[in-house]
Amino acid sequence: MSAIDVLVVKIPPEMIQNWGWFLALGIGLVLLGIAAVTRSVKATVISMSFFGWLLLIAAGIEIAQAFLVGKWAGFFLHLLAAVLFGVTGALFVWRPVVSAEVATLFMAMFFLLSGLFQLVSSLVIHLPGSGWHALNGVITSVLGILVLAQWPVSGLWAIGFFVGINLLFYGWAWIALALDLHKM
Repeated sequence: MSAIDVLVVKIPPEMIQNWGWFLALGIGLVLLGIAAVTRSVKATVISMSFFGWLLLIAAGIEIAQAFLVGKWAGFFLHLLAAVLFGVTGALFVWRPVVSAEVATLFMAMFFLLSGLFQLVSSLVIHLPGSGWHALNGVITSVLGILVLAQWPVSGLWAIGFFVGINLLFYGWAWIALALDLHKM
């Protein structure tokens, strides 16, 4: 047995036949990504509102779950989760700009601290490829610093911009899959 085993994946014929749908999905995601990057403020507000509605739906599910468990000790835990989801969701829906600013502050702090952690840990623990981890730690920390330096203004554009970048890369991944399927 070798050090690296190869995982063989059998691709169903239906996937190969419908490669065009994957291509259309990828193109659609890339277009949405471009729109989100160019209209990052609007994408931020839409993202926060969408996430708020998801939290409100989750609050409803938690309330239903609380009553389904009945007298079980988890009743108050589900009820507490429902209140937290509901309050947070309502704030996200009714005040998406302020919510985006707060979420951006937390995101920037996370980038800064996780980047510093990754940098320090890669310097202390010398594993293969630790230089790449150190570089990633530096880049992540710099992103956190850049977003923090422009806060609260960065709260208006950062989330939408990051969502747009994610959509662009996700779309390109689907396009690459579709083109590989088309070659088969």
